[in-house]
Amino acid sequence: MNTLGNPLLAESALPLGMPAFDQIENAHYGPAFEVGMAEHLAEISAIANRADEPTFDNVFVALERSGRVLTRVSALFSNMVSAHTNDELEALRTELAPRLAAHSDEVLLNPQLFARVGAVYENRHDLDLGAQSHRLIERYHKDFVRAGAELDDAGKGRLRAMNAELAGLSTTFSQNVLHEVNEQAIVVDSRTELTGLSDSEIASAAGAAEARDMAGYVIPLLNTSGQPALASLEDRVLRQRIHQTSLARGSGGGAFDNRAIVTRIAGLRAERAQLLGFSNHAAYVLADETAETPEAVNRRLADLAPPAVANARREAADLQAVIDVEGGDFEIKSWDWDFYTEKVRQARYDFDESQLRPYLEMSTVLERGVFYAATMLFGVTFEERTDLPTYHPDVRVYEVHEADGELLAIFLTDFYARPSKQGGAWMNEYVSQSHLTRERAVVGNHLNVPEPPEGEPTLLSWDEVITLFHEFGHALHGMLSDVEYPYFAGTAVPRDFVEFPSQVYQMWATWPEVLQNYAVHYETGEPMPAELLSKVFETERFNQGFATTEYLAASLLDQAWHQLSLDEVPRPDDLLAFEASALEDAGVAMDQIPPRYRSTYFSHIMGGYAAGYYSYIWAEVLDADAVDWFKENDGLSRENGDHFRASVLSLGGSVGATEMYREFRGRDAKIEPLLRRRGLQLS
Repeated sequence: MNTLGNPLLAESALPLGMPAFDQIENAHYGPAFEVGMAEHLAEISAIANRADEPTFDNVFVALERSGRVLTRVSALFSNMVSAHTNDELEALRTELAPRLAAHSDEVLLNPQLFARVGAVYENRHDLDLGAQSHRLIERYHKDFVRAGAELDDAGKGRLRAMNAELAGLSTTFSQNVLHEVNEQAIVVDSRTELTGLSDSEIASAAGAAEARDMAGYVIPLLNTSGQPALASLEDRVLRQRIHQTSLARGSGGGAFDNRAIVTRIAGLRAERAQLLGFSNHAAYVLADETAETPEAVNRRLADLAPPAVANARREAADLQAVIDVEGGDFEIKSWDWDFYTEKVRQARYDFDESQLRPYLEMSTVLERGVFYAATMLFGVTFEERTDLPTYHPDVRVYEVHEADGELLAIFLTDFYARPSKQGGAWMNEYVSQSHLTRERAVVGNHLNVPEPPEGEPTLLSWDEVITLFHEFGHALHGMLSDVEYPYFAGTAVPRDFVEFPSQVYQMWATWPEVLQNYAVHYETGEPMPAELLSKVFETERFNQGFATTEYLAASLLDQAWHQLSLDEVPRPDDLLAFEASALEDAGVAMDQIPPRYRSTYFSHIMGGYAAGYYSYIWAEVLDADAVDWFKENDGLSRENGDHFRASVLSLGGSVGATEMYREFRGRDAKIEPLLRRRGLQLS
């Protein structure tokens, strides 16, 4: 193994340890992982086998300092296989997945190490330590127990085998989703079929076909069930083809069929949960979240489902009325919903969302909207660095400075869709903040905005604007982190709390001062007309029945899979029937509104959001209540931003989520603001 000159084995000399992308090659990752895993296990062995008395420093601080190379290469590799992958990286990813799972087990199932962790844990109340150090002891001990450290040798052996298999299956699932999205793009022969799309969108479709060496036009698929083109395309047959192709992903047989993978993963997770003393995987996951139990999640979702579906049925009736008036001799289907929703929006509000696009140029939204709000709230400023290397020409790099000029973080943006990139939007950390390691954050935001033809502006949809603000809320959580230990840095909070700060940040997209600053015409610089601005606010509750039902259906599917015992897991051939039954039982089965994700392309729940997709609505309760606080306290101000930073954003996971929210709000969150926002009322 040649490690000479491997840039991943040394700390980067770039600002804040930003990866030296121009020096890193595919061939560097494998050897770097080998060295990183070997070094980490040597460090773990040294911690576990010390002869002296276990202490906080020689156990927990040592654990926090261990594995630096592995942490660095893992952070970079996980982003590259998500944002700009290739066949070589995918092959390595497949090879590494079970090995990394085994490596984690080697640490967490080490009996000598657990004995030293347990010894300090038992005496923790006698130690003269700060609150964050006490929490670190308790969190590590809990992690070891949840990982199976208290199992007997036979149990540990079975657990290792399951973890390795699960890691491989999850990797294959995500690879299938990406490959099928690329292969199943919709090919259109005639420009006439694309009537309803803008000239720019048609040009993008032609460019997508040319990039694939194909004639005609190509409409790439995004990761969700719904597809953006459905709102505009007048050709109903084409809309049906797009939507049915989207919904069939992963379940139509062939190389990318994920049904057997989904059911196998569900079975292994159920078996593992039972081995660890839990009734099902959801119970295992939720015991470490703010929700605590499946019953609490079930109650929240069950409370919201009836009013959401009632709203959705009223919306469906409105859409059917438009179809009937136009002489359409058909009942509304799922592929019609977005198209006729836009017609209703135009009729009711004299408003077409496409009217917004000329005022939503991407760089302007980012710099005069997203960044502007951050400066007003937290005093931070942004300076683009065009001299720093990136992994793709689309990536932009910014230095983030405190109000006094001190360098706070490095922020990377990667907003365009491409075949080498997974679907969706996300934030990642290359470097996490920690006083112990003397590191500050290097974070990235990723979207999947269709890239316009060369020379054309990137004009965003309103949903893309909201997503941009949302993901930057996650980025701020990483950048403003101010914790001692890497364990607690940034977004290292419960899954049903992590979306709270990012959802709060969405509010600034529609805050008048912010909106007026960035919503300017890309050609003339003229501000968005006041009447158009007012229509943005008027339509905030529009189509919320659909949006809430679509989301709840996916959340309920997630819980249905993960509240199964091992003997209840369906066979692969019964997967679609299981889905239909689960949605029917939950009261959210509507043919016109499929779940936001079906099981076979539901990447969230094959990854970190397993049994946790409910967290968006759980966090939105906090978010809506927090937005009320900002409005009650004069909104966009440094005083308010500094309070939110001090009580939430800077603390990472060093304080319990409920305690953090109480410190911010002065009380627990109320659900009524969420119900008002979504136009719902509990029965």
